[in-house]
Amino acid sequence: MSTRTTAVPGGPTFLQGAIALQTLSLFFQAATAGMLLSSSHGALLHDVGSRVMYGASMLYVLAAVLAWRPGGGSPRPILYASGFLVLASAQVVLGIAHIPSLHVPLGVLMFGLSTLALGQEVSSRLSARRGDPA
Repeated sequence: MSTRTTAVPGGPTFLQGAIALQTLSLFFQAATAGMLLSSSHGALLHDVGSRVMYGASMLYVLAAVLAWRPGGGSPRPILYASGFLVLASAQVVLGIAHIPSLHVPLGVLMFGLSTLALGQEVSSRLSARRGDPA
């Protein structure tokens, strides 16, 4: 009896999972930011969510490096992930400093960029699976 050790073609990748986690954590942050206005529990959830979001941003960088290194592909996702980690760092600083006039729009921008990165990664993976030029 043999065991399959290769990845299933077309299955989700670690990079896709990391971007999806980051996107979901940003969506959670938006929801808990709204809860801040109406509940005392919102502050605790938003604080915990910020730690998860920052960890997800670091995981995205790790996933981008691991996806690039073995296959010798483009290092461009590493640039995107690193830039996103810089934005996440700025977001944390703005949140701690209680500057909502910059914190909220940056959060919206980050959610949009993360959603775009996830869509781009999924679509490039699908086009590679079909054999289309990326």
